[in-house]
Amino acid sequence: MRYVNNYLKSCSDEQLFDNSLCFVISVNTAPGISASPAEDNMRYFNVMILGPSQSPYEGGVFKLELFLPEDYPMSAPKVRFLTKIYHPNIDKLGRICLDILKDKWSPALQIRTVLLSIQALLSAPNPDDPLSDNIAKHWKADETEAVETAKEWTRLYASDG
Repeated sequence: MRYVNNYLKSCSDEQLFDNSLCFVISVNTAPGISASPAEDNMRYFNVMILGPSQSPYEGGVFKLELFLPEDYPMSAPKVRFLTKIYHPNIDKLGRICLDILKDKWSPALQIRTVLLSIQALLSAPNPDDPLSDNIAKHWKADETEAVETAKEWTRLYASDG
């Protein structure tokens, strides 16, 4: 929190272009989620989401990037996974199939809501609305095996050990 407070003190009014930006900086109030701004770009954030308990992603630390476009908050933030993940709603490039990042975006939504929704998506993969067709087919054909694959990828790509 000290980092956030020091950071906010160093920002000009122009840099703090809306309350959502301030809120994304202090998103540490959401358990299992952290976000920190890049020093050289006030619109770019490094995000880390902990895999939710009782999910195939439990124990994983997933890195994402979040970018606020010029016309934010009128358009949705751009978010993608940097950590490789086996999930029917996330493709190999890290793009995320989430309605509030696309057609259901509203300027009233907070960045915190976006990050919590992504965390919730890890708890409840939806193979009926896939971004990765192959993973969705695997999930539907043999969910137990797909969950084991997701756990293995979490061990391989999202953990230190």
